[in-house]
Amino acid sequence: MHFLESRLAENLDLMHLTERLIQGKGQPNTLTMAEKLELWDRLKILSFTKMVSSLWAMNMLSLYIRVQVNILGRHLYIDTARGLGSSHLLDEAELIDKNDEQQFLACADYLSNYGLLALIHNTEAATMEVLKGKQLKDFFNVAVLHDTIIHILENLMIMGSPHHWVGYLMPEDAGVYKFVAASSSSGSDLSNATKFELLMGETRAVLSSAEFANIVDISLRRLVNGVLEDLSIHCGENNLATGMPLARLLPRIAHMGQLLLTESNRNRYIQIIRSIPEVELFFTLLYSSTPAS
Repeated sequence: MHFLESRLAENLDLMHLTERLIQGKGQPNTLTMAEKLELWDRLKILSFTKMVSSLWAMNMLSLYIRVQVNILGRHLYIDTARGLGSSHLLDEAELIDKNDEQQFLACADYLSNYGLLALIHNTEAATMEVLKGKQLKDFFNVAVLHDTIIHILENLMIMGSPHHWVGYLMPEDAGVYKFVAASSSSGSDLSNATKFELLMGETRAVLSSAEFANIVDISLRRLVNGVLEDLSIHCGENNLATGMPLARLLPRIAHMGQLLLTESNRNRYIQIIRSIPEVELFFTLLYSSTPAS
């Protein structure tokens, strides 16, 4: 996730906004009141955008990689089991090619390389909608901040067509998805599809399932709680418990967006996801299930 961290930092660098505000404070005549308000408003929107984008990306990429590993592991196990005790069967089995395997696992970089800009754009739009009318002088405590972040995430997830967010994580390939969907309902012949296409189609089907949507919701909410615990420590528990002006909170929110993806913090948050019973049950069932073929 180091590449994801650097890409988020590159696309959500708030330094230019803070530098202009600091310059305006030191040199009062350099910025008009309207310009100051505009800069503060952008800083407000982008600070939340940075934190929520980082939180969403880390959570979803962690889950996505586990989906990949479980699907691939199951296929490799089945391929091997088919050939046990018979080298003839093993030779004839449609084994996963190493190239297909590598291509499939490499798709975990799709979010960082291609999907991130769309994620940031839509997170910003969701943030603008939720923060509409919120003033810099408004007091935010843990409960208000929690509800604000959850509301942004909810808006992000329902934006656009159903399961549109899958497009942030993996390339659109409607043809393969139709192949897989058709096979599960009508037993269509998939012999012309490559193993890579079948793996991708199966992954898309899993990500689009109601069961996956459920663990996404659970894990995002659990991560928000973890982030707020850390933010309370950074702010001083009494400050965030009793509430503090949004203007004072913004730098800490933006900073949390950076901390989420640093290695030491990332491992802690990933462990939070792994410790959720519903998540573990989902992946146990995913590995043990047999896809239609």
